[in-house]
Formats: sequence, structure tokens, C-alpha cells
Amino acid sequence: MVNPYLPRKAVIEKIIEESPDTKTFVLRLKDKSDGILRYKPGQFLMLSLAVYGEAPFTFASIPGKDGKFQVSVRRIGALTGALHQLKEKDIIGVRGPYGNTFPLEKLKKKDLLFVAGGCGIAPLRSLIQYVFKHRSEYGKIEIIYGCRTPKDRFYKLEMESWQNTQGTKIHLTVDEPDELWSGACGVVCVLFPKIKLNPKTTFVFLCGPAVMIKFAIKDILKLGFKEPNIWASLERYMKCGIGKCGHCYIKGKYVCTDGPNFSYAQMKELGIES
Repeated sequence: MVNPYLPRKAVIEKIIEESPDTKTFVLRLKDKSDGILRYKPGQFLMLSLAVYGEAPFTFASIPGKDGKFQVSVRRIGALTGALHQLKEKDIIGVRGPYGNTFPLEKLKKKDLLFVAGGCGIAPLRSLIQYVFKHRSEYGKIEIIYGCRTPKDRFYKLEMESWQNTQGTKIHLTVDEPDELWSGACGVVCVLFPKIKLNPKTTFVFLCGPAVMIKFAIKDILKLGFKEPNIWASLERYMKCGIGKCGHCYIKGKYVCTDGPNFSYAQMKELGIES
């Protein structure tokens, strides 16, 4: 049995520059005896680096058959800054996977709407990749993605491949356009009038800043989308990832073990819908 308190070694296979302050690390467990890291869309892991400590990050990809997995890291502090200094073949510590997944069985044959703000696209990417891997099992897909500037967008090439997939539409917006930007400007809510999906049968998944989730859900409900079909991936301060430290405790629930993915109905029960 794997000790949940001890990290395993992972080797950096590749580093992808996503934006001026974000890198995606392609990782693989170093020791063959550890096997392959198996996880489900929406789950997270803890990354650690000696001296700098440990922090939670969501998986930004589905598991690869070769044992590789991806984590996107935005540079915002000491640990993330140190991670950005690493090179390919360097070693970091990983614990996990932890947390819950999305209601995958309920999504079959349904239309899906993804709403992401900034680096909030990373937690949703594993679910989006999962859906595209089994594309024939799902209905229409629309992705709404907003970020600060065009340079801050993640997964640009993959976005193009999604856009070119039948039954899929991607809507983009930025807060601060540059001279080359010809798309929408403003928060993600400005794109909601473009949604063509049936609100009564569509499942919605959101991730981004708390204020974005708050106002996006309000607008989504006004459009007729159903509360049980609205899910958000939430970010809370976590130290352990396994419900021991209590930092993410809310009204009898731990975001790390009961979440981080919650339906809107669950969010209302916990008083975190706004």
C-alpha cells in the first residue's frame, strides 16, 4: 500500500511554455515499481520540491498509456517559481491522486458546456480530453474561455484541434486585447448569448476565479440551465490533500476529499455558491 504521506519521485519528461507565467510539465513516475499513476478527470495531486514545500495542482490531462501525465503550473510564489526553474529530466515529488471526479456516467449522450476563466481551463482540460477521446458517446460541445490577454491563453494548438472537431464550438474572450486580436472582449459572461445548446438537457462545468464562477452561474441559471446539471471545480487552501489538516473544511465537508468538484446544489448546501 502506498503511504499517503510520502511523495513518489516523478521525472520531468517535457516542459511546455503555455503563457508568460505558466508552464505545463509532462511527468512520469520515475520508479517502474510504482507503476502508472491512475486517476480520473477532475482529480488533483500534490507536487513537492525539497526546501520549497508542497502544494496541490489539478491534473491537466488524461492519463497517457505510457504513464505520462500533465500538470500546468502558474508562477505565483516560491514553490511555483522554483518549479519554473526546473529542466527536463529533473525530479519532483508527487502524492495522489486525490479528490473526486465528475458525474461521468450521467454525461453520456448529453450536450456539454465548459466555462473557464484564466488558468481555470487546466482543471477542465482533463475532462475535455476524456470527452474527446470518447467523442461519439457525447452530444454537442461548446467551450467558453476567457483570459486577461491573448498571450495568456493556454493550450492554443489543442484548442484549434477541438474547434475543428464536428459538433464543437469554441468561444474566446480577453480582457485586454492586443493589435492582432479580433475576437470578443470582456468577461466570459459576454459570450453567453452565443450558446446554442439546449439548457434543459446540457451539463455545465465551470472553473476560474470565485467571482467569475459566482456571476457566470447566475447568468447560466437565467438562461434556463438546471441546477443539478451545473458543476464547478473549486479552489481552496489545502495542506494535506487527504482530509487531515482541516484547512479546506466547510460545513462537514472537505474540499480535498468530498471535492474539489461540486454540483451547484451541493455548493448551495455548503453556502459557497457566491
